[in-house]
Amino acid sequence: MAGGFAVDQSALKRAHLYEYKITGYFVFACIIAALGGSLFGYDLGVSGGVTSMDDFLKDFFPSIYRRKQKHLNETDYCKYDNQILTLFTSSLYFAGLVSTFAASHVTRTWGRRGSILVGATSFFLGAVVNAASVNIPMLIIGRILLGVGIGFGNQAVPLYLSEMAPAKVRGAVNQLFQLTTCLGILIANLINYGTEKIHPWGWRLSLGLATVPATLMFIGGIFLPETPNSLVEQGRLEEARIVLEKVRGTNKVDAEYADLIDASNAARAVKNPFRNLLARRNRPQLVIGALGIPAFQQLTGMNSILFYAPVIFQSLGFGSGASLYSSIFTSGALVVGALISMALVDKFGRRAFFLEAGCEMMICLVCVSITLALKFGTGEVLPKGIGIFLVIVICLFVLGYGRSWGPLGWLVPSELFPLETRSAGQSVVVCVNLLFTALIAQCFLAALCHLQYGIFLLFAGLILIMSSFIYFLLPETKQVPIEEIYLLWKTHWFWKNIVNEGEEATDLNGKSGGQV
Repeated sequence: MAGGFAVDQSALKRAHLYEYKITGYFVFACIIAALGGSLFGYDLGVSGGVTSMDDFLKDFFPSIYRRKQKHLNETDYCKYDNQILTLFTSSLYFAGLVSTFAASHVTRTWGRRGSILVGATSFFLGAVVNAASVNIPMLIIGRILLGVGIGFGNQAVPLYLSEMAPAKVRGAVNQLFQLTTCLGILIANLINYGTEKIHPWGWRLSLGLATVPATLMFIGGIFLPETPNSLVEQGRLEEARIVLEKVRGTNKVDAEYADLIDASNAARAVKNPFRNLLARRNRPQLVIGALGIPAFQQLTGMNSILFYAPVIFQSLGFGSGASLYSSIFTSGALVVGALISMALVDKFGRRAFFLEAGCEMMICLVCVSITLALKFGTGEVLPKGIGIFLVIVICLFVLGYGRSWGPLGWLVPSELFPLETRSAGQSVVVCVNLLFTALIAQCFLAALCHLQYGIFLLFAGLILIMSSFIYFLLPETKQVPIEEIYLLWKTHWFWKNIVNEGEEATDLNGKSGGQV
């Protein structure tokens, strides 16, 4: 309840009284909800692969196809620099960032489950339209529908997982979202590797198979329980108690249930949650959770590599099939990174993973940049040994991202917000994330063309900045109950002065309001 300062703080210090067991009911709910990540991941993986397929380029972007054929086995930073081609990818993310505000209303009013179902439906329709596309407008319409699905799914799923999970395993449970995202990317790359050999409609199969995770998510979502937090927020108190007992595997939930009631009472007092996000007492959540982390997650350059991994490797002279094969290695490293983070993040903490992986990622990007500066030029064939070295370094970079900014970029923001601003806060998280995703997607190939190897040095510098941001401003949140996170700000060296002044201002306003 970070920000619910009107509530008696002593009543909220009940974490030691929480009891739970891992039940089948809890596991089922989390696995089904986490399928939302597979929608995001499948699209991340499939988009770059499809845009490198010859049949797709011949149908929609013949000028790029002709340019590609002229330099089939040569390196060329600008081979795929085309704003309409990148709009095919980025249009989804612009649609997602707009739809997330509608998702906030649905999530708060109708629950997390409602947003999950809407997201699955829209994603399914978008996959059908894309697979049937005969012109660029149909492609863009399909991408917009996919974007709405991702906007709703990314808004609801991290909240759902964080609210369902006991505090001591919340990190691992929340990272199911990142794990399914990574698995979606890996599966998409494997599918692209197969469909690239099916002429001339293999690309349609790649895009159309996005209906599979959407269908699984919708069918499973019908049977999902709503989170106890959301049920309390909606005033369905008896049902919330029943669900809490089922997911915790015990009827000894009085302490946790009392915290949910207190959090809900504070939430009902907030009429405009988006305006409440701007309150001084919520400044840490706004700066770190809503703005900083989701923006920085994209500024690592990771999604650029995932979007265009096949394109990057083709530009490095690997050839079409080899480039997709190389992308499978990178997405496999992403899955391994997610598994490492799931296993260890609740033991070593969020800050440790952010900081050590940040160092690894910076070193990898500098190595890539130096190698390309020395060995990679327009019209030159890249030596095989250098190409293999680049794939290894990129895989190490992906492994670092996969255990840090990838999963923690969703986990940490979902932990920080109090119940009264949680759905609004998550909407801003998704909006900022997708805005920077879209901008990076739209600009990366043009930047690669003009900055060449310098683009990777730019990302390395940004990782240095974001690592410093984490070191100085983010307190450790491991094993802290989600409704007690706000206590961390009151003892943090920087934030304590800001939130305490905000609380005093709120108390004074309340007293003066009572005297009028």
